[in-house]
Amino acid sequence: MRKALLGVCFALASWSAYSQKNPVAYGVNLAGADFGSTMPGEFDKTYTYPRPSELDYFKAKGLTLIRLPFKWERIQPKLNGPLDARELSRIKQVIKQAQQRKLWVILDLHNYGRRQMDGTEYLIGSERVSIQHIGDLWQKLAQACRSYPNIWGYGLMNEPHDLRADTPWFSIAQHCITQIRKTDTKTAILVGGDQWSSGERWLRASDTLKYLKDPSRHLIFEAHVYFDKDGSGTYKHDYLTEEASAQKGIERVKPFVNWLKANHFQGLVGEYGVPDTDPRWLETLDQFLAYLRENQVSGTYWAAGPWWGDYTLAVSPRDGTDRPQMKILEKYPTL
Repeated sequence: MRKALLGVCFALASWSAYSQKNPVAYGVNLAGADFGSTMPGEFDKTYTYPRPSELDYFKAKGLTLIRLPFKWERIQPKLNGPLDARELSRIKQVIKQAQQRKLWVILDLHNYGRRQMDGTEYLIGSERVSIQHIGDLWQKLAQACRSYPNIWGYGLMNEPHDLRADTPWFSIAQHCITQIRKTDTKTAILVGGDQWSSGERWLRASDTLKYLKDPSRHLIFEAHVYFDKDGSGTYKHDYLTEEASAQKGIERVKPFVNWLKANHFQGLVGEYGVPDTDPRWLETLDQFLAYLRENQVSGTYWAAGPWWGDYTLAVSPRDGTDRPQMKILEKYPTL
């Protein structure tokens, strides 16, 4: 009965136009297109994209928001150049397959405020990679993808950090917003926080983002929250050594949630996750998601996808068996 009601509610969501706010939704990061240390790499050998069976699995769990990480170097091999036709086709295929299943998609540029060129990483704002270059990418992506009504938002940049003082994240984000709005005035734009998008450090690192200007008034702000001692999500030690607690996630995300409320913004926690090594982590995850739902903040778990192997945070099933974290995640479907 609950799943039937969920299906009815989601079917009523408008695919043709958004109001000023997107639906509050929950889902996962379907990683794979962000894999590989050498760019551009080789498709299906060093990186990959989600398959329909993966979309089907998470749809069946009621998790209808897919954050799709991908790399700048692959979608636009040459700065200011055209988008790569094969890579764009792969992205569009995922969007179309998701639309057929009534799933939302976040296009997540997973580049940390950098671009790899000739084996070297360059910061946006450096001599070789300018703020105009990233704006050009987003204008072309928006032009190419604006017709898909199930794009929940354009994720400008995953976890920007340690950028140049003369090219701060605020300026980069504002330029991207301006360029996107030249071609797409409807789709939401997701702005991640500075300094790894930390929800805990949001006021120190990202408070100025409230001054960003969007003529469409359709910005959504994105934080990331992990529950280990340093908030990195690496979970190098056991539960007690990491100084964890059932309330740790709530403590970490509260500054972000309070900021959203104070400024009347919509929010997403784009990454959070726990290892499968101790059931106490599941209680932390449960209380965290209950808090997000109570405060109408969306979320996408990190991570899912076919190539994670024995990664302890991964929630794609292994040998047809659900991962332990899934019994918590499916308690919080999109409504």
